[in-house]
Amino acid sequence: MVDQNAALGLIDELRVAVPEEVRAAKRINSEGERIIEKAQEEAERIVARAQEQAAFLIDERGLTQAADEESRRIIADAQADADEIRKGADEYAVSVLVGLEGDVVKTLQSIKKGIAMLDERRSELIDGRASSNGTAEEQESWEEGEAEPARR
Repeated sequence: MVDQNAALGLIDELRVAVPEEVRAAKRINSEGERIIEKAQEEAERIVARAQEQAAFLIDERGLTQAADEESRRIIADAQADADEIRKGADEYAVSVLVGLEGDVVKTLQSIKKGIAMLDERRSELIDGRASSNGTAEEQESWEEGEAEPARR
């Protein structure tokens, strides 16, 4: 059998020790809950920050795409303007060259008329001298460009 006094002493010790153990367990339990709450808050903060960063990156990508589209539009407009300017410059150059060609043709015609007229005068002079002087040698030396016909 068990000693009654010893058993009662053990029960008294347990009564004193159990509340202390219960308080320690409650303290550990509340500390665990506090750590879990803190971890939950940290996780929520991390998720919120990740969502903000994702939204920022999406917005930034949208801005980048919009900027790319705008730059393509600006380049296309500039290319079209450059093509239009080149076309106008080419048309102007053609009109200037056509006008210049007309002036050159007129000048060439004037030069040909002048040469023809001078040839005609020279022929008249040669014919006139040949009939007045009459020698074939004189006529030939005049046609070869001597200043005066050779005289003997």
